[in-house]
Amino acid sequence: MRPAFEVSDVINSHWKEMVRSNQFNTWQLRTLDAIRRCRTASLGGHVDLCTSCNHVRISYNSCRNRHCPKCQQIQRERWIQAREAELLPATYFHVVFTLPETLNKLCLYEPAVVYKILFDTAWSVIRDFAGSKKHLGADTGMISILHTWGQNLSLHPHLHCIVPGGGMTAAGKWKQARNKGKYLFPVDSLSEVFRARFVTALRNKFKGLERSFYNALFRTPWVVYAKRPFGSPKHVIEYLGRYTHKVAISNHRIVDVQNDRVTIRYKDYRDKSKVKQMSLRPIEFIRRFSMHILPRGFVRIRHYGILSSSCKQYILPLLHQQLESRYEFPKEKSWKQISTEHLGYNPDACPVCKKLTMITVFNFDRRGPPDAAMMKDIVAKHFQCQAS
Repeated sequence: MRPAFEVSDVINSHWKEMVRSNQFNTWQLRTLDAIRRCRTASLGGHVDLCTSCNHVRISYNSCRNRHCPKCQQIQRERWIQAREAELLPATYFHVVFTLPETLNKLCLYEPAVVYKILFDTAWSVIRDFAGSKKHLGADTGMISILHTWGQNLSLHPHLHCIVPGGGMTAAGKWKQARNKGKYLFPVDSLSEVFRARFVTALRNKFKGLERSFYNALFRTPWVVYAKRPFGSPKHVIEYLGRYTHKVAISNHRIVDVQNDRVTIRYKDYRDKSKVKQMSLRPIEFIRRFSMHILPRGFVRIRHYGILSSSCKQYILPLLHQQLESRYEFPKEKSWKQISTEHLGYNPDACPVCKKLTMITVFNFDRRGPPDAAMMKDIVAKHFQCQAS
């Protein structure tokens, strides 16, 4: 069911104003242009025909942009299925690395550099704590997911990390984390090491920044938040389903769109997670949304250690065998299979007669779908071909 209001509605209504504005760079405008044209005639589409009742359905193509609120379901389900087969029958922990507000301006001007440092530093901290005999004494892994937004669309860069409660020793054996599964590593120690390493990496990369800037970073408390461990691998999957392919704001959170105001719903975590509403001018709403458009080619979901693509194909089967579980490399499903099995929508089902008899009979480009006369001719030719 289509939401009452969408991000694309706001972009379309103010597109000319956005293009004239100096608040958006060319990459942001290119991304926003894809979002505003998603599932419209400008991207082309196809004509489906029900061979049982002759019902005709016109469908428009998706933009497939990773920032589009309408294009994440298939990608999310396909990614989750690939991860599901890899999960070990062990405790998994959720660790969040958050950057302080002092770095927000630098994130806006050099997002690719700062976010790469965030990924690299977070993994170096988890890797070294795990490798220390004081804590675990084994090689572990990590799945990291970058989020850059807060609930009110403000800039709030943070990294969600899924870490297994154990690792592989030098002898190739699985070693369970200590502390009876209650926590992975001491968060205070994680925070201190994370801050020190991140600032060191910044100094090496940005040599022109003033000393006062770095001093301010050390005066600011850095937050590494370790949530309770997941109850089971199934809970890990449920979590990943909510977080992996999120965008800055979903269409369902847009309450109202007027000429001069966009009203959104958000949770105020500083006020006991109360659900509130706020109104923004359309250009301000789009500006905030654009802050979370990642640089071209930047990877926002990364795998490390024993969960990395270079290791998991030979390490994970070995660990599964030791833990007496079964590992099967997943076969990629088609978008139709995913849609039918996980999203509750079968593209082959006719909305009128409910039979699985919908087939594609015509593809069209950005000039739009055929008119009534041409549509009648297409249907007639299809049945003539079937008869012959």
